[in-house]
Amino acid sequence: MSTARRSAATRRRRSAAKAAFKGSVLLVDIGNTRIKWAQLRDGRLGRQFAAPFAGWKAKDFARRVFGLPASGAGAGHRAKRSSRKGGVSVGGDIDRVIVSSVAGARVNQVFTEAARHAHGPKPEFVGSQREAGGVSTAYVEPWRLGVDRFVMAIGAHQLAKGRAVCVISIGTALTIDLVDARGRHRGGAIVPAPPLMVDSLLSKTDGIRRRAGGSEGSSGSDGEGLSPARGSSRSIFARTTREAIEEGALLAAAAAVDRGIEEARRAVGHSPVVLLTGGGANSVAPLIQRPYWSVPDLVLQGLAVLANAGRPPSRGS
Repeated sequence: MSTARRSAATRRRRSAAKAAFKGSVLLVDIGNTRIKWAQLRDGRLGRQFAAPFAGWKAKDFARRVFGLPASGAGAGHRAKRSSRKGGVSVGGDIDRVIVSSVAGARVNQVFTEAARHAHGPKPEFVGSQREAGGVSTAYVEPWRLGVDRFVMAIGAHQLAKGRAVCVISIGTALTIDLVDARGRHRGGAIVPAPPLMVDSLLSKTDGIRRRAGGSEGSSGSDGEGLSPARGSSRSIFARTTREAIEEGALLAAAAAVDRGIEEARRAVGHSPVVLLTGGGANSVAPLIQRPYWSVPDLVLQGLAVLANAGRPPSRGS
C-alpha cells in the first residue's frame, strides 16, 4: 500500500461527511479496551483522539473526553477550553453527544455520568437497526449486529461512493463485513484477533505456555495488537516458541482477511473497495496481500453520517 494511496484515503474520508448539520457534535467510539472521539462541526469531522480507558471513572472521562479540568475547578460551571490531551469544550460549544459503544452497560453509565458532570448534553447511544444512514442489514435479527460493525458499514458505504465495500476491523476481535453497492449489508465473519489467539494458546495449554515463557493470558495487548510486522525480513519459521505463537497469530489473521476479500469479490462479482480499521490493524497490515485503504476513524465516520442525517437510531427504538 503506497504512501500516496494512504494520503488519498485520508483526504477522501475527511471530505466524506456532508455539511448537513449546523452545529457541533461530539462523536464517541467506545470499544472493548479503547475510546476514540472527535468533534463534528458544521458537518466537518475534526481530529481523532484515542486512549485506553481501563480503570477510568467518570472524572477521567470528563477530563479526557470533555475537557473538564482535573482539579475540579470546572465543577458547577461549563468548561470553556479544550484539554491539551484531546478533550473538547462542552456546554454551549457542543450541541449533541453521539456514542457507539460495545463496552457494556456499566461503562455507558459511567460515561453518561461524566457528561452530566461536565455539563454536556446527554449522550445518545446508537443502536443497530434494520436500516439507517443509507445501509440496510441482512442480519436475521438486526439488534444482534454489533453497533460498531453497523456504524462502520454506514461510514464505509459513504466513503465507497456507490461501490461495494469490504470492511476489515482488527481490535479485540477481527471482523470482516460486506456492504454491496446498494448499501445492503450482506453479513460478516468474526474471528479472534491475534492477541486473543495468543492468549488462547497461553491459557489453554501447558507445554506451549512453559516453552513460551509466559503466564496465562499474557499477550499484554491493550487493543493495539501485537508487535508490528518486521517488513520483508519476517519469516513464518520463527526460532522461539513465543515468536512462533505471535507469528502464527498474525499470519492467520492476514490469511483470514485475504480470504474474506476474495469471498467478497465472488459475492458481488467484482473487486470491492477494502477499508482497514481498528487498533490492531497496524500489526496485521504488512501481511495483507490485497490492496486496501486505511481508515483509522471509520466508526466516527459512520457516526458523522448519522449526525448529519438527523437523529441517529437509538438503542431500544
